[in-house]
Amino acid sequence: MRSSKSRSRVKNNRNRPSGGNVVNRVFDSSGPEGKVRGTPQQIIDKYNQLARDAQLSNDRVAAENFQQHAEHYLRLLSEAQREMEARREEQDRQNRERQAERDRERAERQEREAAARQSDPAEAPQPDVMDFTPEAATPESGLVETPESKDAAATAATEAPAKKEKAPRRPRTRKPKPAPEGAEDAPTSNGDAPEAAE
Repeated sequence: MRSSKSRSRVKNNRNRPSGGNVVNRVFDSSGPEGKVRGTPQQIIDKYNQLARDAQLSNDRVAAENFQQHAEHYLRLLSEAQREMEARREEQDRQNRERQAERDRERAERQEREAAARQSDPAEAPQPDVMDFTPEAATPESGLVETPESKDAAATAATEAPAKKEKAPRRPRTRKPKPAPEGAEDAPTSNGDAPEAAE
């Protein structure tokens, strides 16, 4: 069986914050008029209300007691808020440092890639290939017409119609052999009928 000392020590340790989120943690406060349960802000509000009630009933000792209890939880709450704010600032600082490190690494990587592109001509940006035929020298292309391009256009214009005038070939027809005299009515050797002269 445990002694009463160890039990009371365990009970006292229960109310002490052991880190974590004290702001939203629920406490059991043993005040002069019984237990008050709630978050630190709820307990502060309850003790302040009890202190006002004690002042209205002209009980200055009870009012002071309730105010001291409220002050205890007020200190506890403000300390927890300071710790949370310090933790938040530390996290923000770490996040800024991580972001700055990432930015530095990205800049270094881009510099290395740019240096590699400059040293390797195949990796360098290549110019666009443009068609310099006379047909491509239109006002939309933005090219200037030169005497050479005029000569090339004139040459292309004279050659192009000649190529276009050529008609497609017809299949070759066989001319009939002249028939020997006197054998006009006789069929030809390959069995075709004689064709009329054109």
